[in-house]
Amino acid sequence: MSSNLRRWLALVVVCFGQLMIMVDTTIVNVALPYMQRDLGFSQADLTWVINAYLIAFGSFLLLAGRLGDLFGRRIVFLAGVYLFTVASIGTGFAPAADSLIIGRFLQGLGASLSAGVIIAIIVTEFQQPAERAQAMSVFTLVIAGGGSLGLLAGGLITQFVNWHWIFFINLPIGVLTIALGTWLIRENNGAGLREGVDVVGAVIVTAALMIGIYGIVTAADYGWASAHTLEFGGGAIALLAAFVAYELRVRNPILPLHVLTIRSLTSASIVRAFVFAGISTSFFMGVLYLQHIRGYSAFEIGLAFLPTTATLGVLSAGITARLMARIGPRNVLIFGMSTIVAALALLAFADDHASYFPWLLTAYAMLGLGGGTSFLPLLTISMSEVQPAQAGVASGFSNMTMQVGGALGLAALGTVATNHARDLIAQGDALRVALVGGYQLGFMLAATVVAVGLVLVLTLVRPPATRRPAVVEQASEPEALEAA
Repeated sequence: MSSNLRRWLALVVVCFGQLMIMVDTTIVNVALPYMQRDLGFSQADLTWVINAYLIAFGSFLLLAGRLGDLFGRRIVFLAGVYLFTVASIGTGFAPAADSLIIGRFLQGLGASLSAGVIIAIIVTEFQQPAERAQAMSVFTLVIAGGGSLGLLAGGLITQFVNWHWIFFINLPIGVLTIALGTWLIRENNGAGLREGVDVVGAVIVTAALMIGIYGIVTAADYGWASAHTLEFGGGAIALLAAFVAYELRVRNPILPLHVLTIRSLTSASIVRAFVFAGISTSFFMGVLYLQHIRGYSAFEIGLAFLPTTATLGVLSAGITARLMARIGPRNVLIFGMSTIVAALALLAFADDHASYFPWLLTAYAMLGLGGGTSFLPLLTISMSEVQPAQAGVASGFSNMTMQVGGALGLAALGTVATNHARDLIAQGDALRVALVGGYQLGFMLAATVVAVGLVLVLTLVRPPATRRPAVVEQASEPEALEAA
């Protein structure tokens, strides 16, 4: 097999792994009422089907990326897929609520190990800027389209089979991914153990992220100003401060802090957090709006989001990459984020009489257009100046920032929207009217969050000022694309 063919087939393999992760993030949402009925979940415990996955996923991304740099990204990726697959089987057979929650936590851990190294695998496999842009296009389609595909698959399986099979379908995909990944993915030369492993730093930063994400996802239940939320938030900040102080002294840190001085990485990662917060909120509010206001079934909800996925698919066929080569990633990003803001604003004006065509259809298509012209430029800019040996920890940092931002944004905006709906009910509004008011506020706040990210793009995000000579894989990605 030629090296070129192997690289593209390896891309398909890692995208299968990412697809399982993204689908599983949303596929559970439409099945929650069925799980509650069959396993006897209380309303409070039901949220942990989602929270357990999110906490594990977000907490171990940075550690996974660094492990890939040290021991090899292929082995970390395959270990993650294996754990995710085994945990999926156990979760599907879960006989009680507590065992299902444990299974979801293990799924999140497996997903974190895989997702933490995927970007680094792509960056090292595709060193030529044009090829890397094409590969990243496929990857961003999987990230963005996997969520809506999960809603569609979850609705279809739950409605016509049963909820257990939303987990069992991961078995054939996982087995195939492991078999092909072992064959096709080339292992990197990890730094190994010769300089030691920063075990203490790994424990501190993982504990900090776990405590922080736990505080975020439970804030809606306890209140943002409650002692519970403030204690966990303060604990996470204190641990992060201790982590930074420790990393400055250790010989082989789990997170080389000089990586955070790469402006393109940190600025683009922060913007990814804002974009993901807005997009996550739009999916969450959109599902509730379609279910409670429009009366859609689980399967119909999945179909309603297809314009988003279809538009993303068209753009990922190479259109966004060509636009980046012609006008630069930053200019494409500005257009894309502006379109997301407009789409969310359009959804914010959808009342209880808004029709799917043309109102909602237009908004969801615009979300696809905005996402399809935002995700790839952000990925490209974030990794453009990262050295190959540190690609794992850089991708882990970028993904971790995105996940934490999404969790924080969804929890905060969801709480505000829910409280607004309660206030409207207390004022005497009908339940339907109050719910619409809450959803509208949620969409508007999501638009505001993405707009803040757009301001950061205009003020902070810049393509690298100078081209790195000689070594292609260390070249400035945006500049190379503009010169293509």
